[in-house]
Amino acid sequence: MEICKKLILIGFMGTGKSSVAAGLSEALGIPHLDMDAEIVSSAGLSIPEIFAQQGEQAFRTIETKVLEKLLLAPDQAIIATGGGAVLKPYNCELMLQHGFVVALQASEQVIISRVQQDTGRPLLQGDVAERVRTLMQTRAKAYDFAHMSLDTSALSIPQVVSEIVEAWHIEAARKTSP
Repeated sequence: MEICKKLILIGFMGTGKSSVAAGLSEALGIPHLDMDAEIVSSAGLSIPEIFAQQGEQAFRTIETKVLEKLLLAPDQAIIATGGGAVLKPYNCELMLQHGFVVALQASEQVIISRVQQDTGRPLLQGDVAERVRTLMQTRAKAYDFAHMSLDTSALSIPQVVSEIVEAWHIEAARKTSP
């Protein structure tokens, strides 16, 4: 019972995409891929290095190429995207065409607490709380195209995984019924 080969997690930084992808991988027996790790592997540079040496636009170009590669691969996979992967309409269309897209959300306070100490996020340089607020406002509707949205603020990883697995199976049943 397979609706598509890819289960794609989108959402703002700190919503739990990487942790949930690992949990889904274990629950469904499908490998998970982290786009940020794939970008680092592809570019041979860390994400902060890409931003510093080449700029955000170059990073976004690499991100789109990696997304295409992952989505067009024949194998089933759970893909945790970076928070900004949705900034290009092309990327959003690609995700919708090739997978079941789940948007993870969290409150501003929860996100700030989750990312406060993370120094590997180039877009959070300076006042983290202010940067999070500004970016969340800028991206307010960016994740709305997903098949499913889920607020992770008060849920454990197993709870989030359980809800997504249930939705995945419901969608599979819907797609395979006459």
